[in-house]
Amino acid sequence: MPHEYTARVYYQDTDAGGIVYHANYLAFAERARTEALRAMGAPHAQMVEECGVMFVVRRVNLHYQRPARLEDVIRIETRITEVNGASVTLRQHFWRDKESLAVLELGLACARVADGKAARIPVEWAKRLKR
Repeated sequence: MPHEYTARVYYQDTDAGGIVYHANYLAFAERARTEALRAMGAPHAQMVEECGVMFVVRRVNLHYQRPARLEDVIRIETRITEVNGASVTLRQHFWRDKESLAVLELGLACARVADGKAARIPVEWAKRLKR
């Protein structure tokens, strides 16, 4: 089951025409991803504190289908599609009711906080992400 996050589009999220500015989809996706990880028992802050590692965005592929507009309530479904030794792949789907707005595919890399170098995902965290 995907994690669902709901948000309303505010004026600050839009361009002059009342359409969500393209880069703001990344901000909505970040909030949804953070909540999804928290719901899985793998919050970012705890991973940093306990393990000294963090996730960093390695790649993003965002396919826009329809515009979200001022005052829309959008739902972002987040699914983990793959967990490897040092990386996680996610798919985030943006919806307005039953209308698909955008699909984001994202690669996260695990890195040490101390020096930013690649690191393996701690075993316990990988288990949480695979559930």
